[in-house]
Amino acid sequence: MIFVMIGLLCLALIYVLKGIIIVREKEVVIIERLGEYRTTLNPGAKFILPFFDTPRPILTNETARTLDGRIYNQTVYSSRISLREAVYDFPRQNVITKDNVTISINALLYYQIIDAKKAVYNIENLPNAIEKLTQTNLRNLVGQLALDETLVSRDIINDKLREILDKATDKWGVKVNRVELQDIVPPASIQQAMEKEKKAEQDRRATILEAEGIKKAAILKAEGEKLSAINRAEGEKQSEILRAEGIAQARIIEADAEKEAIGRIINALADKGKPDQYLIAMKYLETLSSISNGQNNKVVYMPYEATGILSSVDGIKQMFDKQ
Repeated sequence: MIFVMIGLLCLALIYVLKGIIIVREKEVVIIERLGEYRTTLNPGAKFILPFFDTPRPILTNETARTLDGRIYNQTVYSSRISLREAVYDFPRQNVITKDNVTISINALLYYQIIDAKKAVYNIENLPNAIEKLTQTNLRNLVGQLALDETLVSRDIINDKLREILDKATDKWGVKVNRVELQDIVPPASIQQAMEKEKKAEQDRRATILEAEGIKKAAILKAEGEKLSAINRAEGEKQSEILRAEGIAQARIIEADAEKEAIGRIINALADKGKPDQYLIAMKYLETLSSISNGQNNKVVYMPYEATGILSSVDGIKQMFDKQ
């Protein structure tokens, strides 16, 4: 009897322990009772009725590594549904562009289950459905673009693809956060042509830059010569102005001195004779002296009015003798 009670207690303990489920943070468990949805277990210690309540597994995508180090994705069943953001690395696929060029694309998808019940009951194989949906829409988007547009429009493709997938997966309780195109690999012949085109473009830019450099150097040289000529002309102008001002100033000083001398002569001769005759005679004699000092002058002629000048000089002499 005692052994029977101990056996019953052990069975009861096993039953209780089997009914306890520990749900971790950011995970949920779908519980079915006799094949019908009953509840969703949130994080914490939960109790279910063993043999009546059973967790409903879901297909999830896991990353595995082979013996030689290669990484691949595999689909496994799990009774724990993760609500964390997951990344799905899609295998490389060939896509045809609008201009009939076959390119190879490798994409990454970041998604998150936000409604575990929909993810379990509204889709049979969630990872496979997401993969096929992504590949199909990626082919459609790339097929609308030429090769050059595809290579420079990664952000546009990512945004459009994310928008399409997020809308399509909403009924599965999944939210697509972002899509990233890792590699876009064109055929080898296209790569060689692109490299040649790139090299030709670089050579063209180098030639243009060199020509622009020579042009700018010539312009700067011409501008420098122009400024130099302007400065030189400005300097010569200022020099001529200063020289002319100096000559004018000298003439003014000379004229003032002569004026002063004439004034004194006039004052001295005002009461003793005719100062105008004296001045005329002196100027005439100075003129005769300059004529006779010429380098090519061989004969000096006495002007007709010389006798009058000499008489004026003699009159001046007599005027000073009187004094």
